[in-house]
Amino acid sequence: MKFTANPFVRLIGCLLLITTLSACDNTTEQAYTPDSDANKATINSTGPQGDHHDTGWPRTIGSADEKITLAAQPKRIVSTSVSVTGVLLAINAPVIASGASQPNTTVTNKDGFFTQWSDIANQRNVQPLYHGEADAEIIASVAPDLIIVTATGGDSALKIVPQLKQIAPTLVVNYDDKSWQQVAEILGAATGHEKNARHAIQQFSDQVQQVKQSITLPPQPVTAITYYEDGSGANVWTGQSAQGKLLTQLGFELAIIPETVKGELSQGIRKDIVQVSGEKFADALQGQSLMLFSADQRSVEQIKTNPFLNHLPPVQQNQLYALGLDTFRLDYYSASHLLTRLEKQFSQLQ
Repeated sequence: MKFTANPFVRLIGCLLLITTLSACDNTTEQAYTPDSDANKATINSTGPQGDHHDTGWPRTIGSADEKITLAAQPKRIVSTSVSVTGVLLAINAPVIASGASQPNTTVTNKDGFFTQWSDIANQRNVQPLYHGEADAEIIASVAPDLIIVTATGGDSALKIVPQLKQIAPTLVVNYDDKSWQQVAEILGAATGHEKNARHAIQQFSDQVQQVKQSITLPPQPVTAITYYEDGSGANVWTGQSAQGKLLTQLGFELAIIPETVKGELSQGIRKDIVQVSGEKFADALQGQSLMLFSADQRSVEQIKTNPFLNHLPPVQQNQLYALGLDTFRLDYYSASHLLTRLEKQFSQLQ
């Protein structure tokens, strides 16, 4: 059914959008305080073109579906994907509301926000709009001036992008082949928070170098996975995933995923994971160590008792490393937590 916003909602939204955009000309980027190639950040603006676009509106942003033009710096951003909301928060973008996941799980709070940044979202009064599937009418009701959509993943609102474009400019971000830093650069360009994005990236880069120098790597190469709770299979993280990119930055070598185990992927055409199960499960785990994302010690014990995996070298040699429940989707906050855990685990190997 085609979405048609309530006339009153649309009138209020338009009035608020006009007021907001007219106030943006004198907007300055807030100080960076993260704790209080279809869509590469390609910009044409009224200022000089280049890698950094700290001034100049209107500007045209490359999106995963088509370019969008923003008349002024956004002030009321809605993230339809809980997967990228943390990046928006880390660069101090004015996100007012977000889609949410199932509440009160091992990785989410009562609002359905990821625990690594839920406290910050609450401090900034970010409103949870819905749980699960995106709802265009609910999004329209908060009168956004920029809507962020992810191209893939379980929380992608790609199918309602035509409706969302009737509400506000809509940026489609493809994150399945990007690190959170690359996503931050894209969102920084779209929101006028380039300086904050660069600051967050540099701060994290410094932490990466410090951790890299302080750890001793486990047996290489490694396979990075998210283990299914029922033991039937796993998502294997590829070198194009944020997880794989970060491990590589730290000096880890990712084991090759055999072509014979690769099949159809769900949740769109994804480059960051290979989904394996059944008889292909064990064959996909070619590493001498297993890096377990979105996992705690319970996952380690489950793998040890899985009869289809107990013959593998990393299981027999106890080279299983749980990297935390908040690492399924990496953003500034969860990636920083991951570095802390890696340093704690692998500095003990020295």
